[in-house]
Amino acid sequence: MSDKKRDVILIIDDDSRNTFALNLTLKTKGYKSLAFNSAEEGLEILKNRENIALVLMDMMMPEMDGYQAIKEIQSFELNNEVPVIAVTAQAMSGDREKCIEAGAADYIAKPIDVDILLEVLKKWM
Repeated sequence: MSDKKRDVILIIDDDSRNTFALNLTLKTKGYKSLAFNSAEEGLEILKNRENIALVLMDMMMPEMDGYQAIKEIQSFELNNEVPVIAVTAQAMSGDREKCIEAGAADYIAKPIDVDILLEVLKKWM
């Protein structure tokens, strides 16, 4: 493991409105962030950058959903300790448990409450 500082939040969400809003919110709160609209793009960045501190992962995306992406992240030798926070609009009973069982460190329902987001970030970063 490198001594590089992990200080960037990686946002992976297929809805560009969500990535824009999250990116803007994080930047106004003093966080560094990168946003991608597909799990494949986000995973490539995570494989190649050691400064990712945390991933905000949309769970319902086309092609590769958040559940599959979390499994991929867990297989990365360098980044397998990076916490993944599941973000989903599917706030149904049992979703939180399903996300945690899949390997997410925590869960946030959409629409995202900024205070809850900041609490989760503080807890995991």
